[in-house]
Amino acid sequence: MKEILEAINASNASDDGASAVGFAELPLPESYRAVTVHKDETEMFDGIPPAERDCRKSLHVEDVPVPELGPGEALVAVMASSVNYNTVWSSIFEPLPTFGFLERYGRLSSLARRHDLPYHVLGSDLAGVVLRTGPGVNRWKPGDEVVAHCLSVELESSEGHDDTMLDPEQRIWGFETNFGGLAEIALVKSNQLMPKPGHLTWEEAAAPGLVNSTAYRQLVSRNGARMKQGDNVLIWGASGGLGSYATQLALAGGATPVCVVSSPQKAEICRSMGAELIIDRNAEGFRFWKDEHTQDPREWKRFGRRIRELTGGEDVDIVFEHPGRETFGASVYVTRKGGTVVTCASTSGYLHEYDNRYLWMSLKRIIGSHFANYREAWEANRLIAKGRIHPTLSKVYSLEDTGQAAHDVHRNLHQGKVGVLCLAPEEGLGVRDEEMRARHIDAINRFRVERPA
Repeated sequence: MKEILEAINASNASDDGASAVGFAELPLPESYRAVTVHKDETEMFDGIPPAERDCRKSLHVEDVPVPELGPGEALVAVMASSVNYNTVWSSIFEPLPTFGFLERYGRLSSLARRHDLPYHVLGSDLAGVVLRTGPGVNRWKPGDEVVAHCLSVELESSEGHDDTMLDPEQRIWGFETNFGGLAEIALVKSNQLMPKPGHLTWEEAAAPGLVNSTAYRQLVSRNGARMKQGDNVLIWGASGGLGSYATQLALAGGATPVCVVSSPQKAEICRSMGAELIIDRNAEGFRFWKDEHTQDPREWKRFGRRIRELTGGEDVDIVFEHPGRETFGASVYVTRKGGTVVTCASTSGYLHEYDNRYLWMSLKRIIGSHFANYREAWEANRLIAKGRIHPTLSKVYSLEDTGQAAHDVHRNLHQGKVGVLCLAPEEGLGVRDEEMRARHIDAINRFRVERPA
């Protein structure tokens, strides 16, 4: 790995980049360090409520063998990755252990069987350098600086050829497949790769992939809410991993975000992005459940009145939903007549409850949205590369400290995205376009807890 890292650093220091170094000739190591969970530990949290489970006990950093490279695939030296909520789910074995995903995938073919292992390498983001490509890969070559989106898809069925997210063999890489990005080397399909934005460091470039693409499909795409200029968009957790990109996309697209946050510090982050309409749900005491089993419609109505106070009397056209059970009843209620609730994930619980009278009689729509197809991910990455949307990286951890990083995300102690250095020895490396970076440096560092030197 030392030779690979030296080659990457030498390439980054040269004007002509990867062409100066023979990446294809670099020897691959037999093993690499990776963040894993173990199949024989899936019952370690039995009897402990999910909210109280400790990621630091289940996440391991260990040496694992380099996987065999197959057709249409690439091995990537991972300079940096990030923690998403699916890393948390995997680490607490909730709602179920991810080894069931790997077992089912392994039954698909002899090549897929590589993924069915007693350990699972996690991680659904990366920024790094291509080391090898398999047969049939033409667009990418060793030495290319890339980021990866997390859609792994087989595309052997007709269902996926209009929208790859509808393919019956669609999976989330690093969650439903093995060999993810929280590691020194990752195995991806070549159609997961996209160009690394040149004005960003490795850790900054690794942060947006999953969440930015997810937010893009939810809000902008024809497969989501089809946001347009002038729309009012309610964004839950507007300074968080998903919400921070939804807020930027709304502002960049001419919509008006109504940002829901949980602290004055998070409210200030939203203002710094350009948002003006902000609800601190803790400060204003919104509690949508009387108890574990009973929602409080009076709070829905109070919430709706508060939104109209901010918007000048208008209801929201779109609700950007991801908390799930805790907020879904309120989301359906406050959406305008004919409006849209677009939902992905359910970080507060999967069993949503709402009063259907407010849905059917007001002609509202609920749209389920899951990650993004390659085109949507590419467009979302293009906005990053153009400096229209910026990384929301707040803190960076070492690979060895990934357990703590996941713990902080699980406890909602973070804001924006949490990065992880994999092969990169320190922060601040990998920038090629210093001029563009200088133009956007304040926005790039907006979420940083401590601004890097």
